[in-house]
Amino acid sequence: MATTIMDNSRSSGRGGPSFRGRRLDLAGTRDFATAGAGPARREAISRHTLAWLRDLWHRAGAGRRLDRVALAAVGSLGRGESGPLSDLDLVLLHHPRGLSDPEVGAVADRLWYPLWDTGIRLDHSVRTVAECRAVAATDLTAGIGLLDIAYVAGDPDVVASARFTVAHDWRAHARSRLPEIEESLAARYARHGDLAHLVEPDLKEARGGLRDMALLRALAAAWLADRPHGDVDAAYARLLDVRDALHVVTGRDRDRLGRDDQDACAALLGEPDADALLATVSASARVIGYAAQNTLRRALQSQRARTLRVSARRPHLTPLGYGLYRHEGEAVLGSPSSAGADALLPLRAAVIAARNKLPLAPATLRNLAEQAPPLPEPWPALARELFTDLLATGPGLVAVWEGLDLAGIIDRWLPEWAGVRCRPQRSPVHRHTVDRHLIETVVIAAGMLRDLDRPDLLVLAALLHDIGKVRDAQDHSTTGARLAGSVLRRMGVPEPDLALVVRLVREHLTLVELATRRDPTDPVTIDTLAEAVGESGSTLEMLRALTEADARAAGPLAWTDWRAGLVERLCELGRRDLGCAADAARRSAAAEPVLPAWGEEPTRAHLEELAVGRPVVRVEALGGAHRLVVVGRDRAGLFADTAGLLASQGFVIRSATVRTRDQLAVNEWWVDSPSGEAPVAERIARDLVRVAAGDRGPLAPLDRPRTGEPLRSRACGSPDQSRALVLHGVSRSATVIEVRASDRPGLLRDIGMSLARSSLTIRSAHAATYAGQALDTFYVTEFSGGLLQPARAAHAIAAIIEACDGP
Repeated sequence: MATTIMDNSRSSGRGGPSFRGRRLDLAGTRDFATAGAGPARREAISRHTLAWLRDLWHRAGAGRRLDRVALAAVGSLGRGESGPLSDLDLVLLHHPRGLSDPEVGAVADRLWYPLWDTGIRLDHSVRTVAECRAVAATDLTAGIGLLDIAYVAGDPDVVASARFTVAHDWRAHARSRLPEIEESLAARYARHGDLAHLVEPDLKEARGGLRDMALLRALAAAWLADRPHGDVDAAYARLLDVRDALHVVTGRDRDRLGRDDQDACAALLGEPDADALLATVSASARVIGYAAQNTLRRALQSQRARTLRVSARRPHLTPLGYGLYRHEGEAVLGSPSSAGADALLPLRAAVIAARNKLPLAPATLRNLAEQAPPLPEPWPALARELFTDLLATGPGLVAVWEGLDLAGIIDRWLPEWAGVRCRPQRSPVHRHTVDRHLIETVVIAAGMLRDLDRPDLLVLAALLHDIGKVRDAQDHSTTGARLAGSVLRRMGVPEPDLALVVRLVREHLTLVELATRRDPTDPVTIDTLAEAVGESGSTLEMLRALTEADARAAGPLAWTDWRAGLVERLCELGRRDLGCAADAARRSAAAEPVLPAWGEEPTRAHLEELAVGRPVVRVEALGGAHRLVVVGRDRAGLFADTAGLLASQGFVIRSATVRTRDQLAVNEWWVDSPSGEAPVAERIARDLVRVAAGDRGPLAPLDRPRTGEPLRSRACGSPDQSRALVLHGVSRSATVIEVRASDRPGLLRDIGMSLARSSLTIRSAHAATYAGQALDTFYVTEFSGGLLQPARAAHAIAAIIEACDGP
């Protein structure tokens, strides 16, 4: 875009408004949205502004030579990125041995007054080089701004001296100022929010805004960390284009993109509508914000690593499992080449990182995105379990999901995610874009899993409940139910579970609508509610949890005490109506498991082993997991010892079915291996014999203090106390105890030991893990057989809870 310098008559101080108008003319509307026009437009505006300032400088000198005095620019003008109405950040630099203070003040007056007449906002100062140095040392924002100081007019040596001195001091002291930078960044984010998820965002100050780009440049200038380019530069250019359009539309130097200005800005930038404009802003802000966080983390790592040492320091890697390690506050792959060997590795890595509240390192994300093979369709069962485990990790999910999304991994798992990514919501109760709202709903739902029969299905419903908020959708609940069905079929979710999640997505607004708009005592209202939940009490509880999580994630206006009370009143009436059905469903779920399949007819050798007291172990690899069938003579503590051995050997127990008949125990275990090593049948059988003989050595690793976080973290679920209760009327010959707790290594061993110490026998059991929550059912009898008396049952319940929640 060409520019011409205005003549002297138009550039005089008295003709100030023409200077402002000329900047708008250079912005114009012609070719505003053309690719590449933005940098040329900003360069033209900057050249015009510099020329006008130099002309003003010459007149301010009134023909005199101004020795050792110079005019410099910082901010957008210093970087050559001036917008149509960007304010001017100017510094009048002078040497102490040059003009006297009154003379410098007179020059400043001749500069600042004509600038004020233009109507452009002016941030001005008069300083020596030493004063610039002092300000940069005490004011972080000013110090970062002075790194961009650029010559405008006067003595160039004074500006060069200031630039060199400030940059030298910044490099020398940046490491010691990193805590201040981190604190300032957190305070700014808390004050202005996240640009990617706001409906009326501040383009400059919010997380991912223009101010973050200044931080990236400052960290790179300090030689603490290299900043990313490519996508980050493109995102920054898009935000600058939106800022320029906002200036033209409003006729003011604004950074907040208000609702009233979004349609005009979208038209000027060639966007279809305001929603498309906000989606562009959101996508750009996510890239910049993520880059700023990663670059600051790299700088902090550089600070910690700078210690006196004779030889190179080896990196400190803490194993996390599945080939991942904790390193400098990130989860990293120990061997980048391993990313191409396992389609489940991105899921495993995400679960580990989120549970340990660690971000995945950018290089690890890149390797996973480029090398990991795609998941087969339908997904194997282990992939579904890992995915729901990821969703149940709580607050650690947010940063991990964002990294996966930016790396393109989420699109491979959920192509439908593209329809809601960065999509704004116009409802005043919503504070986030659709995609971020879905993740916030999942995080809140993860803290409400303890009382539900299928917590894995709740987190799936929470992730998909607004997936139908796509362009041109008339009813997002109906559209979402259809899209959710497609997602779940691709995942291979069994049809009954799929139907339940689809129902929750379709009905996720029903509870609030009935509670706030209908009479809850009217039988028609209760009938409508019963129809919505399919006459199922457990579905009602899941819908109630989804309703609360959805509303709380939307914002404080969506979940008030008044609304919560109305929903709870309606649910209580619904529970009374559905009580019989709920009890029947619970009894059915707690039905005593059948004898696990042996897998093949026992051979003569197997029978001989069993006859002398040695168990027989069969191992089968299935879809990334392993199935073990352990057959042996029943004895006190066999269940606990087997669970303890598997946990001590590093295996994660995903489910177990235990059955004892005729003093023969046939137990089936499904396990996952963080180390990648398969269970060895001979070793398990040998260790079971050792433990039965009183040798506790094989169980020692489980009791040893562990470094780092375990794969199963109790922080991933609800912080409430574990729960155990007796299910009455389920069995005539055994006392049935249901246990709900956050899963962790050794949990089953601890429960089994508590029952053995209480002189109780586990006749059969069904142990399962859903989304990080253990839901286990134990059929318990006295050693001599028969039901437990109430006092004995109470003692067993207390022992189980202590085993789950104790040290």
